[in-house]
Amino acid sequence: MKSLFTAFLVLSSTAFFAQETEKNQQNTTVNDTIKSKKITELEGVTIFGDKKQFIKVDSDKTTVSIKENPMLSSGTALEAVKKLPGVITSPTGSLSLNGKAVTVYIDNAPSTLSGQDLQNYLSSLPAKAIEKVELIYNPGAAFDANASGSIVNIITSSRRMKGINASFNINYNFNKYQKPSPQILLNGKEKDLSWQTMLGYNYIDSETRITTNQDFTSFSPVKTLHQENFSVNTQRNLYWRTGTNYRISEKSNFLLNYNMNLGNDRNVFEATTNGENIDYQNSGVGKTKNQNHELSLQYKTKLDTLGRTLDVTGFGNLFHQNPISSSNAKDVISNESYFNIGTSDFDLKNYYLKYDFNIPFEKYKFSIATGGKYNILKVNNVGEYFINTPTVNRINFDYSENNLAFYAEARKRVNKFSFTLGLRFEDYNVERISSTVVDKIKFRNTNLFPNISAIYEVNDNVNLSASYSKKINQPNYNTLDPNNSSTFDQYNSSQGNIFLNPTFFDNYEFKISAMQFIQLGANFTRTKDNNLFIFSADADAAEPISNQTFQQFERFDTFSAYFNFPIPLDYFFKGKEEFQKRMNYMDKMNYIYFNINYVKNDIRGFNFPYSNKAIWTYSLQSQIILPWDIKNTITYFIVDRGNWEIYKITKPIQQFDISFNKEFMNKKLNVGLHCFDVFNVNQIDALIGGQNLNSTFRKKEDSRTFRISLTYNFGNLKLQKENTDIDIEKVQSGGGFVK
Repeated sequence: MKSLFTAFLVLSSTAFFAQETEKNQQNTTVNDTIKSKKITELEGVTIFGDKKQFIKVDSDKTTVSIKENPMLSSGTALEAVKKLPGVITSPTGSLSLNGKAVTVYIDNAPSTLSGQDLQNYLSSLPAKAIEKVELIYNPGAAFDANASGSIVNIITSSRRMKGINASFNINYNFNKYQKPSPQILLNGKEKDLSWQTMLGYNYIDSETRITTNQDFTSFSPVKTLHQENFSVNTQRNLYWRTGTNYRISEKSNFLLNYNMNLGNDRNVFEATTNGENIDYQNSGVGKTKNQNHELSLQYKTKLDTLGRTLDVTGFGNLFHQNPISSSNAKDVISNESYFNIGTSDFDLKNYYLKYDFNIPFEKYKFSIATGGKYNILKVNNVGEYFINTPTVNRINFDYSENNLAFYAEARKRVNKFSFTLGLRFEDYNVERISSTVVDKIKFRNTNLFPNISAIYEVNDNVNLSASYSKKINQPNYNTLDPNNSSTFDQYNSSQGNIFLNPTFFDNYEFKISAMQFIQLGANFTRTKDNNLFIFSADADAAEPISNQTFQQFERFDTFSAYFNFPIPLDYFFKGKEEFQKRMNYMDKMNYIYFNINYVKNDIRGFNFPYSNKAIWTYSLQSQIILPWDIKNTITYFIVDRGNWEIYKITKPIQQFDISFNKEFMNKKLNVGLHCFDVFNVNQIDALIGGQNLNSTFRKKEDSRTFRISLTYNFGNLKLQKENTDIDIEKVQSGGGFVK
């Protein structure tokens, strides 16, 4: 243990030395640049050289490099996010970070999509397009209050070099199904204009098998249904992402980004339901066409030599979807036939305008950040259903939200302490209209959301931090919409709950960060009116029918603790001297990075049919350099038995992935061989307690997949990268002052 601690100290001191070297290089570069009157970045140019750092732990966030990590960069954005330290996927597919709910940001902007639509979007975004991911544990006032407890901020690539450069990438995934994903990336710079364009296509076939045993406790004796559902899913989508950056002057930049995604998905299923005097067979197909368009305009300027900056952003998002489902069923016992046809026309429009203004006072080690935002969100969904009759049943759902927000955040450094105090004002006007209710449902929420944090620097390598923030979560359209775009039958129904209230969060966190790699922390979240996905049954129903919807829980508390740490294998196997050399070449270093997570939920007003047990999650990622410079990466995670929200995990959820990568032709060609879920054991087994209904749930996907990845880079890779961005980044997420 002593030798391991020594290794951590060596790792820390080397990282710190590398930082100081970068600072000296930065100052030298800036001075030389000023002399030559060729300023390309107002805040200085940071030269990384050959130093690559895959994971960097700060007091307020953890940054994980994606593009340089072959295990994370060869798949989709969703696959990469799920492998990040502390990220856990719930039985319903939602993401959490160290036990807290997650809001997904893309390039510092919150994603408008939610639920399955968001997961489909992340599945269509290639991880090769991601530069890094920031895991922000307790976001401050500069972030939207509608951010639950934590943020996963996906930063896409912005590499722009002189001339024209390109890379072609293809991921060929296969098991019993074929899943090709080709992609081409073009980028370049000419005078003051830099640009980047990405074009790609995904074709992914997969299968899912779901088995449920449901006990309907309102019947005497209890009625039990056994259900099997097997589906083959096809996801096809074409995406185009383009961005330009025009340097107006040495102090101002104008950025324009446009993203388009066109999807055409298909789901073919076969289902059976068996019980006492019940033998029901159902089969059908669901088709969904969707298109998503995003446009953002951003103006950045540095107002003076004191560091005051202004950032103005305009954003628009249009999302359209047309799900069509049809099924034919047969009651084997009565020999009766049934049919179900459903169509939907879904539209989402989201627009916002925001500004951020930063005023540093370096002399007093004090800074102020302020800003505002106005957001308009409109959702309309018209569903038409033909259930065993040519008569149409139409459900119309409208949702509108106007949000006005202002914030102010002050940061002060006193000796070894850094303090942050922020306050955000949010005014929500929400209207919900549905043909399933008589009156319009209105919400007016005007609240103040404070955040406060303190950081104490024990030394150059160790920080202690504590923070508090208050947040809100407006129910998203997936949880509210009474329409059902999925296929349902005589014994299953699914719909949103239009009466849900906003959820309020009080987040507390304490953390120790050391040596940019080690993290030990705990957080407690008290939630009011939390919305959870449940299975329930109507006590007065004549037949056993399972209803899937969202239910409000008045009180929901979560305590979680986590520990992230590396084991530098080179220190033990190569010696101290060689280890120190490799610190500047992280892609040449052998290491194992561990993450341990503990989560305990406490729900008031809900009677579990089983004991409430905390859940442990263990994960690791390793990098081993093999002969001939073959890079081997391994990831493994296991979610142990225990309670996740209202679900009880009855068998561990685990997955083991392995990857081999080799560079050729002076690093222009990268070839990778990968196998995911090597032992084919990743499946969900859970008990779900609901009103008048207890369910045993099992879900198995074709998670064992093989992948061949090829990336070929065109152009002169030795050209110096020129960044025309004006660096106005501030510490937004929970504390600290930029020294």
